[in-house]
Amino acid sequence: MAQVQHPSRAGIRRRTPQIGAIALASAPLLVLVVRAATGRLSANPIEDVTHVTGEWTLRLLILTLAITPLRRWLGWGWLAPLRRTLGLAAFGWACLHLLTWVALDQFFDWRAMLEDVLERRFITVGMAAFLCLVPLAITSTRAWMKRLGPRWIRLHKLAYVAALFGVLHYVWLAKADLLAPLVYAAILGLLLGSRLARLPRPGPAAVAGQLHPPPPSPADVSETS
Repeated sequence: MAQVQHPSRAGIRRRTPQIGAIALASAPLLVLVVRAATGRLSANPIEDVTHVTGEWTLRLLILTLAITPLRRWLGWGWLAPLRRTLGLAAFGWACLHLLTWVALDQFFDWRAMLEDVLERRFITVGMAAFLCLVPLAITSTRAWMKRLGPRWIRLHKLAYVAALFGVLHYVWLAKADLLAPLVYAAILGLLLGSRLARLPRPGPAAVAGQLHPPPPSPADVSETS
């Protein structure tokens, strides 16, 4: 006789990966707050905060893009819902990164910030990365999926553009110490390569699908990255 799983246990099992993802995204912020409160930042605390928030933005964004390849390679379907959680966490860290620059580094000097965006390429591309993330965060709900239809999938490919801009931002900022940004660049290159390797050659059926694409289903959420 088959064993019936207790509903509460099943619910806990389903929520455990989400709880883990939230903990992973939140723990570095708690560590940063504790370090700041106990005076354990460096002589340049603003630089420390800027570095931590920027690096965790990139880490979580790349981890978000890695969910679908990992799910396919390992057969772990439970990973799919984590894309939205990690993607929103990456956006949250990006907001903290931007706020650190606006409030702590520039003291809301809008004219100086505009000059930096226009004249310093690493800030230009960093701002472009953030602007790519904004529509993704806004349209991350199922309601927006239904509203946009097939356009939702195309829109959310901006995640790759945001990650590429984020890596360039890091490379141009690091200048000499390029090991860490190049590691991120290599990982992103693998993810892009895995994505391109799965692109089918357009045949008659594919062309017909492009002309009359079906609306996205919840399963499509895991296929967009």
